[in-house]
Amino acid sequence: MRNRTKAVSTSVVGGVVAALVVGLVMGLIAGPALLGTGQLQVSTVTSTVTSTVTVGGTQTAVELVGDIEVDGSSTVYPITEAAAEEFMNLHKKVTISVGISGTGGGFKRFVIGETDINDASRPILKAEADTAASNGVEWIEVPVAIDALVVVVHPSNNWVDCITISELREIWKPDSTVKMWSDIRPEWPREPIKLYGPGPDSGTFDYFTEKVVGKTKDSRTDYVASEDDNVLVAGVESDRLSLGYFGFAYYSEAKDRIKVLKVRDDAVGGECIQPSDDTASTFVYPLSRPLFIYVNKKSWDTKPHLREFVMYYVENGAKLAKKVAYTPFPDHYYQKAAALLKAGITTGLYELTTLKNRNAGPH
Repeated sequence: MRNRTKAVSTSVVGGVVAALVVGLVMGLIAGPALLGTGQLQVSTVTSTVTSTVTVGGTQTAVELVGDIEVDGSSTVYPITEAAAEEFMNLHKKVTISVGISGTGGGFKRFVIGETDINDASRPILKAEADTAASNGVEWIEVPVAIDALVVVVHPSNNWVDCITISELREIWKPDSTVKMWSDIRPEWPREPIKLYGPGPDSGTFDYFTEKVVGKTKDSRTDYVASEDDNVLVAGVESDRLSLGYFGFAYYSEAKDRIKVLKVRDDAVGGECIQPSDDTASTFVYPLSRPLFIYVNKKSWDTKPHLREFVMYYVENGAKLAKKVAYTPFPDHYYQKAAALLKAGITTGLYELTTLKNRNAGPH
């Protein structure tokens, strides 16, 4: 299993969700207060090729040189890591550090200008945006892929193949009385259920608690928590009575060691849905959500090597998403996002028709 590390984030387009496609996430609004800092574990990815960049309105050939610091979501980490590795292979004098402190932990640094890019598995919260504005930090929001958040169990689990949103709520709500598997369904084993999930600095935690429990950050606390999804994978695969949740890319790398469950949204009479590219791209799978990078606007304006990296990330977004087992947006999204950036348009809301789905994230 490939070890996932972590980085830091920065980016703020003056209080406005400067999104290339926040139309993608239409209606996504911010919620609760700033999250605490997570434990940081930094990995450096390095990458000399001459690029043509626009300087003062004219195209100039320059050798890209400099550092880029990225932090934030462990869910977004794999795709950003892949982008960083490829870019640094082309540009040997660019060094990109990618860390994982969780979406909230990354935003805590990002909104005070400590990082260039923040990986985020949810949109920036209002409290975070307000803090950024008070610190003069502007940002550009760039949706990069779609994730089907997975619910997983140990591979020896032969009593459950599909679980409902209501059952997940009963398991994970703050006042949950679920201790045994039989507390969920009487026919299931009368044995303790062992829970594994993201910690409170994680955007996956924020998304899951809002989508499943009904309120962001509302969750029971008696479970094994970590902002590093590798820890959760290891826990589930080693515990016969386990149940956990995290991003699809981590399941994809461990699918021979853990079992993914289908999920049914019983509130709308839905069917049991398997997480896949098809069900995620249409947001039919109940736990589908968009993933983002937030780019510090000052870094974007003053660092040609960062601008070129973000452009590379966007232009190759579909390929990168597939490389790490996430679901890409339609090709026209990446084309339009790249065109807007090249034209110097980094603020405002841009609706991309196939991304108009109000189930794309917390509102």
